[in-house]
Amino acid sequence: MRTEIARLQKQLGITTVYVTHDQTEAMTLGDRVAVMKRGVLQQLASPRELYEQPVNLFVAGFIGSPPMNFLPATVEDGQVTLPFGTFPLPADKAERTEGKGLLLAGIRPEHFEDVSVMADDAVDSTRTFQAHVDVREWLGDQQYAYVPYDAEAQVQDQLRDLAREADSESLRTQLVVSLDAASGAQGDDDVTLFIDSDRLHFFDPKSGENLTVGL
Repeated sequence: MRTEIARLQKQLGITTVYVTHDQTEAMTLGDRVAVMKRGVLQQLASPRELYEQPVNLFVAGFIGSPPMNFLPATVEDGQVTLPFGTFPLPADKAERTEGKGLLLAGIRPEHFEDVSVMADDAVDSTRTFQAHVDVREWLGDQQYAYVPYDAEAQVQDQLRDLAREADSESLRTQLVVSLDAASGAQGDDDVTLFIDSDRLHFFDPKSGENLTVGL
């Protein structure tokens, strides 16, 4: 049905307003998408910009399936400390976030990988960490690993609020990691994962603002 609507809209060549609660419909049918929260406009942008440059925690958590991971983070000396390690950051992101105390770092599931399926020259040891896979979902062409982590009560409360606002139960203190289908990781395995820390977003946990939008 989405394909038929998109084909009709293209053939008719007229501006169309489409209202939906389904993010897949919004992302596939919209040239520009307005994300609303309780009647208040949060962001108006192309689907790609919403996905890659969300302006706040609500947009970041609502757009994407599985949703963006949110982690407690602190930034000092050009590096970010997350629950499972300390990793280098691009200079511009470090400059905007250093010394701001506890932040929420956001990163998409696809910005991780199982080191065992990566080429040796692609693995930067400063961006790897050991993780315990709690549950693995294998879907044939891709798979997801779920990695629990510990977080402060403030972060857990924020994640619960986000989950409630987005009608989701998946925002919790666990990483959802998208792995190559060739990865042999299983549930209850210990694995070495790579994180593309350049792709991290940083949010103010009180206002929800993305401090690194545009970078």
